[in-house]
Amino acid sequence: MKIVVCDDSMEDLTEIEGLLTKYKERNPEPSLEIEQYTDAVRLYQKIQEKDFADIYILDMIMSEKSGIDIGTLIRSSNKESIIIYITSSDDFAMEAYGVRAVRYLLKPVSEEQFCEALTYALSLTKLEKEITYPVKTKDGLVAVPYAKIEYIENYSRQLNICLSSGESIKSIFIRKSFDEEIRDIAQDRRFLQVHKSFLINMNYVNKLTQNSILMESGKSIPISKKRATDVKKEYLLYVNERYR
Repeated sequence: MKIVVCDDSMEDLTEIEGLLTKYKERNPEPSLEIEQYTDAVRLYQKIQEKDFADIYILDMIMSEKSGIDIGTLIRSSNKESIIIYITSSDDFAMEAYGVRAVRYLLKPVSEEQFCEALTYALSLTKLEKEITYPVKTKDGLVAVPYAKIEYIENYSRQLNICLSSGESIKSIFIRKSFDEEIRDIAQDRRFLQVHKSFLINMNYVNKLTQNSILMESGKSIPISKKRATDVKKEYLLYVNERYR
């Protein structure tokens, strides 16, 4: 498991290094490989070269390249990496949400806060690798990782599984109802049924309006009238959980 830490303050970088060392001593599994940067531009170049980490711990306010600059670059070509921000200002929380950061921590960070954030990030990487959605296609059974699914659509009794990469996987004709087909995956906290024909992954929502949801792919998904109140409530709860 590779973790990259970037902060242009050597003092703060050293403090995070100390927290990581304590975490590794108490949690020997999984094995953690740590890379540290004080130069945000150098890290930016590494990401441009497609050299990705599993988890990024980033300062928000840095010279030349901000934490948002780096986060945006990560998200433009890598949907799976986990981002944690540690910063001195709470002014950029909405921008952090825009790049799907899982935690937004204010300096000075306590050991308890740091350990909770890192444990949560590691749990997400494990989920991404292990949990899959089985799709029966004309070419056979395809196991699709939950984390890669942006939304699932029921169209003419076929499931269209749209992925964060822009690809889509179509099932054969389904015999069960859509609710039955998505029953297991809908139990995952990330997913929300917003319409009789749509299940979305809330990690890929760009904007919520009264009648629709705009996904990262640009797809506008309708919200049924009878679900509108519950959809708004569940989505806001999910966002609050991620940014507690």
